[in-house]
Amino acid sequence: MNQPFATQDAQLRARAGRVIPGGLWGHQNAARLPAGYPQYFSHGQGCRIWDVDGREYIDFMGGWGPVVLGWHDPEVDAAAAKQAALGDCLNGPSERLVELAELVVDTIPHADWAMFSKNGTDASTQCVMIARSGTGRRKILVGTGAYHGAAPWCTPWPGGTTAEDRAHQIFFEWNNIESLERAVTEAGDDLAAILLSAFKYDLGKDHVMPTVEFARACRAAADRTGAALIVDDVRAGFRIDIGGTWEAVGVQPDLSAWSKAIANGHALGAVTGNDRFREGATKVFTTGSFWTAGVAMAAAIATIGKLKRDDGVGHMKAMGERFRAGLDAQAKAHGLPIRQSGPAQMPVVLFDDDADRRIGNAFCLEALQRGVYLHPTHTMFLSVAHTPADIDAALDRTDAAMAAVKKAVA
Repeated sequence: MNQPFATQDAQLRARAGRVIPGGLWGHQNAARLPAGYPQYFSHGQGCRIWDVDGREYIDFMGGWGPVVLGWHDPEVDAAAAKQAALGDCLNGPSERLVELAELVVDTIPHADWAMFSKNGTDASTQCVMIARSGTGRRKILVGTGAYHGAAPWCTPWPGGTTAEDRAHQIFFEWNNIESLERAVTEAGDDLAAILLSAFKYDLGKDHVMPTVEFARACRAAADRTGAALIVDDVRAGFRIDIGGTWEAVGVQPDLSAWSKAIANGHALGAVTGNDRFREGATKVFTTGSFWTAGVAMAAAIATIGKLKRDDGVGHMKAMGERFRAGLDAQAKAHGLPIRQSGPAQMPVVLFDDDADRRIGNAFCLEALQRGVYLHPTHTMFLSVAHTPADIDAALDRTDAAMAAVKKAVA
């Protein structure tokens, strides 16, 4: 656990420690924020967030990705409130289910159909099940180090799981066609799917987009063997291209997993697929009491609609490029070499010669103290709510943070 940040935060951590194993679970522990970060927050508005001790931050995490339009986007709030007044979790779905499925199929080029759940782990797991159902095979090719959720078959932290949970996984190296082909050969005639993240975003490492050649090789291998090509777009979906991240490389998957940005912070996951896997999708049993709840679906309709109407992807890219250019100039001015990788709207910022993260952690803590919330190792997220003025205000503060770090390093 992180050390106490301030009075209210410390009190909540102490209370949580008595009634929650470890005080907190999951990605916020695993991502290992350095001591000094707040753990509890009171509210958000636009691209700003406030912790429980009243400190305001220009935010670059967006709730770890879901908040794509900004907190309390008025159109999303109005759509969610309208549906909430009618009912959320009813005996069956509301009309929003059909409306959302129609919108998703209209928006995503490879999608002939859509199914919904509650989070990214649901969606990626459904994709694997549908691929196995549709092919009658077992083996799943997975990128080494890739993150596809927290279910036993894919969690990177194997406590409580068994080797049998992963018995049919075969690993390959990202952007390495030779490695991919070796894995295909190893799977033989039992290959159900090739599963890939939208791009390589391993924690604490440079982010890497798929090359066109690699993406085409994955598509060709799936076509040749009859396997499903699955793209896990849970993290990147609706941020890089409104029709799916791999539209940028001109390759369409058979199945895709979506979540995070689909409903601007409301809990929703989705699977999209082509007609080849429609029947397979009807034969798997995946369900949840809240999976057809209407409020998140109403929020998703408003979110996707606004992203399409206002070119949200273009705006986030422009704001990300503005932020990236500013950080590059500051790093050069202060003599602190950095590496910025990944799409501009989903950046990671790492310092050279910083294997122990001492410099990166110090920079993020200095920025935090000046009211900018960054992450030292994880993908960060621009939102539609970031304006040029917000980016410039954040850069004023990161410049001071870099100056402080340079002084400390010297």
